[in-house]
Amino acid sequence: MVARDASAVDAERLSRSLLPRVSRTFALGIKLLPSKLEPPVRLGYLLCRIADTIEDDLALPPTRKAELLDAFLHCFDDAREADAFGPAAAGTLTANPDYLELVEANGAVFQIYRGLDAPTQAILRRWVEEMVAGMRSFVLARTGGIRVATFHEFERYCYYVAGTVGHLLTDLWHEHSPLIGKKTYERLLEDAEAFGEALQTVNILKDVAWDAQQEDAVYVPAQLLAAAGSSQEHILDPHQRAANRRAIEPLIALAQANVERSLRYIEAIPAAAFRIRLFCVFPILFAIATLREIASTDVMFVPGESVKISRDEVKAIIVAASTSALTNLTLRRLADRIRKKPFVFPGR
Repeated sequence: MVARDASAVDAERLSRSLLPRVSRTFALGIKLLPSKLEPPVRLGYLLCRIADTIEDDLALPPTRKAELLDAFLHCFDDAREADAFGPAAAGTLTANPDYLELVEANGAVFQIYRGLDAPTQAILRRWVEEMVAGMRSFVLARTGGIRVATFHEFERYCYYVAGTVGHLLTDLWHEHSPLIGKKTYERLLEDAEAFGEALQTVNILKDVAWDAQQEDAVYVPAQLLAAAGSSQEHILDPHQRAANRRAIEPLIALAQANVERSLRYIEAIPAAAFRIRLFCVFPILFAIATLREIASTDVMFVPGESVKISRDEVKAIIVAASTSALTNLTLRRLADRIRKKPFVFPGR
């Protein structure tokens, strides 16, 4: 057996250590995947997170963000550019230390990419390029932070940053799992975008204040705010809270519809592919719980706050989902239970 190159082993080790620091939820689910799927899914997430870190940077002007996104895509073709990009980009960004370390490790991330088989590389490249192209267009649309104008534009933004991820994952399931045959793959494609977009919409709804304050971004469409009697400039104004609340109702309805389609997506995954099902189940059940809380609070409009579910509920959902994801019937029952009230074990 030929020994693996030491630098390749180091790159793998680094990527594994960085993942839980840039996404606890994703790191939780990825451990459950079959061995053939874990590396490309981990890599796909890290690539998307590097691009997202550039897009979200508050200090960089739009033209500089676009330049960095372009340079990031060039890393797919040139190993030397991939190695040089990380330290250079990290030196200009103002993200938290964990995200900066990931960007700085860009060369290691692309080293893992170059070690994948050609079909897997093609999947990752296709959808990361699609995501980055969309990010770039939104970044350049304004001189300041992102401002979404219409409901249609909101849907388009969610497609680029999250619907693409739904496609990326679905293509990887088909490529690496013999249990995801052609018919199942075609069925999954019907709801692949909704699976990614449901999570993105819920994240936007729960983090309205965070996005406005920390990223100078308002994703609640100006069109919806104007119809409710408010504006993006007053998204955190306590006197406009009732109007702002009315403005997000269509987004809540969209999130609920996408969650329903996401459950349908999971139901189409064969029970024998349980580890893939479970990977998909966790974030959707967390989204259902978060939507339940969003429906009964205005805290997302309070500076410094966001909507959260309790740690006890997160733990209870993880335990319950580990058995309830086995069948579509038990999955639906658990989802319905979480919609009604916080799901915690007795005595908590």
